[in-house]
Amino acid sequence: MSLHLNASDTLYDTNAVVDTLYRFAAGIDLRDRALLSSAFTEDAISDFRPAGAKAGFEYPVLQGRETIVEALSTSLGGLDTTHSFSNPRVVVDGDTARVDVLVEAQHVSSVDGARQYLMKNRYDVVLARRDAGWEIKHVIVDNVWRTGDPGVLAGI
Repeated sequence: MSLHLNASDTLYDTNAVVDTLYRFAAGIDLRDRALLSSAFTEDAISDFRPAGAKAGFEYPVLQGRETIVEALSTSLGGLDTTHSFSNPRVVVDGDTARVDVLVEAQHVSSVDGARQYLMKNRYDVVLARRDAGWEIKHVIVDNVWRTGDPGVLAGI
């Protein structure tokens, strides 16, 4: 019986971890700061430098939930975005989880829909279990491929 409970706990945690990534994406795409904020620990770190470098721009490491939410909400404000997650590989160890996941991020200028930039990124995410559920503690974003007009991201 305990084997079944452990399997159920693992499936529950895996789904809850992936749901945290969905909250992150939906928070960005729907411009919902509260939803975006719910995906991060208070002391979270977001490192987009590897992907940014491949796209030809510098992006600082962001530290703290409020800083991350403000930076993403402000810098992506002039864009319509969609973020799609695939192939999540989740490993849960107690109150810590790690996810390797592919993310396709489409960025379209709100002013000129012909200006688009599509990125396929690999996210390396560490999450922490909190009373309210799982939250992202650290994320590193690297780029696999990209196509379109990188100038669309010039403002971020």
